[in-house]
Amino acid sequence: MRLLAKFAEMKKQGEKIATMTAYDAPQARAQQAAGIDAILVGDSVGVNILGYASEREVTLADMIHHTAAVRRGAPDTFIYSDLPFATYDTPDQAVKSGLALQKAGANAVKFEGAHAEIVRALIGAGVPVCGHIGYEPQTGERRVHGKTIAEAERLRAEAKTLDEAGVYMLVLELVPAELAGIISKEIKAATIGIGAGPGTDGQVLVFPDVLGYTERNFRHNKRYAEVGSAMESATASYVADVKQGIFPTTSNCAVMPPEVLAQLCKKAG
Repeated sequence: MRLLAKFAEMKKQGEKIATMTAYDAPQARAQQAAGIDAILVGDSVGVNILGYASEREVTLADMIHHTAAVRRGAPDTFIYSDLPFATYDTPDQAVKSGLALQKAGANAVKFEGAHAEIVRALIGAGVPVCGHIGYEPQTGERRVHGKTIAEAERLRAEAKTLDEAGVYMLVLELVPAELAGIISKEIKAATIGIGAGPGTDGQVLVFPDVLGYTERNFRHNKRYAEVGSAMESATASYVADVKQGIFPTTSNCAVMPPEVLAQLCKKAG
């Protein structure tokens, strides 16, 4: 609970919460060193790292594997992990899945949708919960949600339902900035925006998007590096060096003592 109180206090003090996805130990290690407030092991690992067509293909075993890797890389950072598609259809199933991710190293779990009974079951089992509404990648349509009065009121009601059920944090994805700001003021839980403007209590982005792994970019993202082009350029240089015999040189390997080499050559005679 002490860890969860940190986010409540940050919201109270108006201190923005910085969080980002990570999928392996090196990514997590870099984020911890940079002072990230929390790391999300997202089911976005499926499309960004594992080559899946969508988040729906990600399994609980995948999430356990990557959660454990992230924990090894960031032993002192708060980690919350996604419950993947079809692993929280019932309260009992959600608890089983949540406990498995907790055992792998997660401090909390996140799932999509306004399912208060799932929240209460997880919390009752000792698994803190982050909610997620707006665009829900596992089942929803990729667009801004909440631009009509009906959708806006539905999202406000969902946020309040999850807040009353006890979520400590709520992700608002692809929600109009004004609506995200209103929701943030109406609930106790800290809100984390992605494509939801500056009025939320914090932000989350996908690490490969931030690093520029691919040419594709999103309006809600800010690229802080171009790692994708750097990886391609480095690989091309390596291939050229190998083909031309430039790499490796003797500086890249061990060499025998001259006297040992002389004896070897004499015997090979």
